[in-house]
Amino acid sequence: MERLNGEVRGREKVMLGLERVNTSILPGYQIYHNYMRLHEGIANLTPAEKCGIKVEGENKWVTLIQNAKREKDDQKDT
Repeated sequence: MERLNGEVRGREKVMLGLERVNTSILPGYQIYHNYMRLHEGIANLTPAEKCGIKVEGENKWVTLIQNAKREKDDQKDT
């Protein structure tokens, strides 16, 4: 978590979107940090992989978006 906070602090100086309360930049950056970015401190795994969560597919962004949509659709049906 501290690593993510440091990365965000470094980026917020140049990212104008962070001035808006409902910006999607922070959740997107958190997803990138946890599911896509490899971390040397945990044997070049993502934090999700270290926890046993594997995102498969050629494009992890597409896979995560498809899974989120499927989850949202499933919630509508219940």
